[in-house]
Amino acid sequence: MGSSKRTSTRQGLRHIIFEHSTRRSKAFDIILLILIGLAVVATMLESVEPVSRKHGEALRTAEWIFTVLFMLEYSARLYCSKSPLKYALSPFGIIDLLAWIPLWLTLLIDHDAAHYLTVVRILRMLRAFRIFKMMPLIGAGDRLMEALRKSLPKILVFMFFIVTLVTILGSLMYIIEGTQNQNFSSIPTSVYWAIITITTVGFGDITPITPLGKIITSMMMLIGYAIIAVPTGIVISTMRDSPAANPPASGRACPECGRDGHRDNARHCWHCGGRLEENSASENP
Repeated sequence: MGSSKRTSTRQGLRHIIFEHSTRRSKAFDIILLILIGLAVVATMLESVEPVSRKHGEALRTAEWIFTVLFMLEYSARLYCSKSPLKYALSPFGIIDLLAWIPLWLTLLIDHDAAHYLTVVRILRMLRAFRIFKMMPLIGAGDRLMEALRKSLPKILVFMFFIVTLVTILGSLMYIIEGTQNQNFSSIPTSVYWAIITITTVGFGDITPITPLGKIITSMMMLIGYAIIAVPTGIVISTMRDSPAANPPASGRACPECGRDGHRDNARHCWHCGGRLEENSASENP
């Protein structure tokens, strides 16, 4: 009897934490997003020296409160997961762990700035996609990632060409400018200049002074505008040639690893292979 009650409790807790189809689960997710936002703001404010001097103690206390709450939430996710290890090793599980680990690390290492790593908590805002019914956007994101994966060989060839080009041009500028311009003090420095020039960033910390150097610089800037468009064109071409997108994803979450974004008709998790539960909306959304 006691075992059955514990199972029922875990299942109910799992629906609240991992799903988003009931009022209670939506309320839980929205409260969690608010806490994440407040925690990130507190961390950012503590890095502002005037604010830190005046309210540093209160901000640090708030950070510890948020950390304890996130640690309890993480423990609850492990407790109600069918496979705690799969959840802990999943991307969201690792992000959830990083939401509270950094502040505890400040007790072990003598580096006060380590707690600023807690700003990684903002990654947990990705859950807003399922809370606010934006799951179809995840399908679009999956299509983009697939296009990037298929475009990778072409992009690598293009990047090799760019590396070769900036190495040649940087070396050439070292020969042209090196004897008269101390900014071009070495070939690596000249290659650095070629990179920021051909990408049209142009910090201005290194500039040519010879007429020939200025002509080459102007040509590189014009080439840079064309070069920037090449990777974008490769990815867009791949997306255009790819098959039609799959049906939009829902917000169903895997009870083992916690991944969501599964199709309505899916029976197994696309990430870990765990069996998905049936839609569990017991309340009106």
